[in-house]
Formats: sequence, structure tokens, C-alpha cells
Amino acid sequence: MILGRSERGKAPVEPVTLKILVAGGFGVGKTTMVGAVSEIKPLRTEERLTEAGRPVDDTSGVEGKHTTTVAMDFGRITLREDLVLYVFGTPGQDRFWFLWDELATGALGAVVLADTRRLEDCFPAVDYFERRSIPFVVGVNCFEDAARYPVEDVRQALDLDPEVPLVLCDARERESVKEVLIGVVKHAMAYAATRRQTVTT
Repeated sequence: MILGRSERGKAPVEPVTLKILVAGGFGVGKTTMVGAVSEIKPLRTEERLTEAGRPVDDTSGVEGKHTTTVAMDFGRITLREDLVLYVFGTPGQDRFWFLWDELATGALGAVVLADTRRLEDCFPAVDYFERRSIPFVVGVNCFEDAARYPVEDVRQALDLDPEVPLVLCDARERESVKEVLIGVVKHAMAYAATRRQTVTT
């Protein structure tokens, strides 16, 4: 006897999928962040840094870095049975920015990862998401050898709008990364609600 849906329980749920980007400068920890939170083995497109790339890949401040993302990083996290989050890490160097438009299509929001030792490296990512009206959160990756600054000082240095969340995080720690991603979802929902209200008034 084949049991009906009411006897078996709920029908299989087709999950809603959301996309979040992780962007920022070269060597800021984007690949690490995606890997820390992904429930699957993350897809990575890393290549070794070479002498030929030395003039364009500035490793000052991240001298221990030997690889770089050349297309994207990809990870997945299931928030609920009916809600799955796809996390895409963008390449950091200027020469790969043509990929950003493709990755940004359909994105709910973004994390702009920042390193206080090279804060200027995240300016292009901030500008990118502001120009395209994609809601984003700035996550300051707290490297062990980086100076600690008050959140408001970092906010002022980045010239962020007051409504843009800025949080301290550790890209190596799963719980820390989850909090950042939850912040993106909450900010994106508030951003969408504000835009709807603006349209209807």
C-alpha cells in the first residue's frame, strides 16, 4: 500500500537558495572565510603566485601568501531545511574584476572583508556594491598581527553610510563567519523593506 502525503508527513521541500558574495582586497581572507563556513568541500580556483605576477600582486603585509583566487571560491551552508545559502568568494586583483558582474547577478548581498593593515584595498569593493545598490556588510578580519582600532574609527576611514553594518570577525572561525553572514541577510532584508517603502510613498 502506498501511503499518501498526509500519512507520510510533509512532502519534500524544494529549498530557497540565496547567494552572498565575499569580496575585498588581495590576501584579505576571502578563501579562508568561504572554507570556514561551507558544509561541503569548497570549490576553489587558486593558482600559485609567480614571479611574472609580482609587479601586479602586491604581497606587502601578506608576505606568507603563495596562492591567489583566479575565478571564485564557492561554498554552501544550509540554514534551514527550506533555506540554503551559497557563498561566492570573488577574486581580489583588478585584472579579475570582469568576473564580479557575473558573480553579483542575483546576489542577496555581500560581505566586504577588510584588513586594517591594508584598509585601502577594500575601497573598490565598497564602491562596487554602493554603485550597484547591493546591500553589504563590512567585516574587519582581525589578523593576529594587525592593530586593533575602534569600529567607529574604521567606519570613518572607509567613509561608510551610517546604515552599513561594520563588524569585527575572524575569517578562520565558523561561528564568527556565520554571524557575519546572518548580518548580511538581516541587512539585506531591512534594505529591501526600506526600498519598498520608498517606492510606495
